[in-house]
Amino acid sequence: MPFRRFFTTRPFATLGLVVAAWLVVPVAVKTFTRASFFELTAPITVTASYARDLQEFWSLRLHSNPELIAAGRDLARLNSSYEFAVQQNTELQESLTRLENLLRLPAYNNYRLEHARVARRDFSGWWQRIVIRKGKNFGIPVGAPVVFSGGVVGRVTEVYAATATVELITSADVRLAGVVEGDTRPMSYQGGLNPTFGPPKGIVEQVPLDIFAAPNATKRLVTSGFGGVFPPGLTIGQITKVEPSVDGLFKTGDVKLDDRLGSLTEVTVLVQQNPE
Repeated sequence: MPFRRFFTTRPFATLGLVVAAWLVVPVAVKTFTRASFFELTAPITVTASYARDLQEFWSLRLHSNPELIAAGRDLARLNSSYEFAVQQNTELQESLTRLENLLRLPAYNNYRLEHARVARRDFSGWWQRIVIRKGKNFGIPVGAPVVFSGGVVGRVTEVYAATATVELITSADVRLAGVVEGDTRPMSYQGGLNPTFGPPKGIVEQVPLDIFAAPNATKRLVTSGFGGVFPPGLTIGQITKVEPSVDGLFKTGDVKLDDRLGSLTEVTVLVQQNPE
C-alpha cells in the first residue's frame, strides 16, 4: 500500500525536484539554456511560417481569372493612392528639414523601416507576444518599437540570430506615455488583462479631469514621444470610458485597441539610425 501511494505521487515528486533544481541553477546558466532553446526551435518556427505562406500562395492560384482581374484593379487603385501619399510625405519631410535648418533645431531621430513577417503568435493568460522572421541578421535591437498601419504593435524584447520576440501593447508588462490627440498633457498607458479570444484592450491612467470619453464619443490616444522609444503621434487606441481615480486628482479609463492586433501577418520595426 505505501509503495502504491508513492507510485501515484511520483510525478508530483519528480516535478518538485525539477523545480527545486531549476531554482538553484545560476542565472547565467538559465539565460544560456533559454537562448539555446529558442535558437534550436527557431528553424522549426520559421519553416512553419514559410509553409503557411506557400499554402496561401497555392490557395490563391485556385481563384478564377475574373476574380484575379478584379483584385488587380483594386490593387492598382491602392497603389495610386499610396504613390500620392508618398509624394505628400516627401514634400512634408523637405519642409520639415527646411524649418529645422532655419530655426537651427536638432534633427529628430531618423528610423530605418524594417518590414518583417510574423512567424508565430503566442496569446494566452501568461503571454501576449509574436515572433517575427528577422533578428540580429537584420540589425534589429532590443527595445525597438514595432508598428503597423493601425498604429503601435509593441516593442522588441528578445533578439536571436534569425528571429525576434515582440511584446504586444496588450501585455500588462508594456507601459508607455501617451496623449489625447490635440492635447499635450501626458498620461500613462498600460496593457490590460486580455482573454485569449476577447477584444484587445488596455488601461489609461493619470487622465486630466477635464477630459471626457464615452463609447459614442471616444478620444484617440496617441504616443507622446516621451522616453525616446516611440515617435510621437502613433495611434495607441481609442479611449472609450473614463472615471475618477481613487485619489480624485486624475481619471482612469479603458482603451480599445485595434482588433487586427491578433491577426497581424506583417509588421514594421523602427530601427534608430542614430541611437545616441
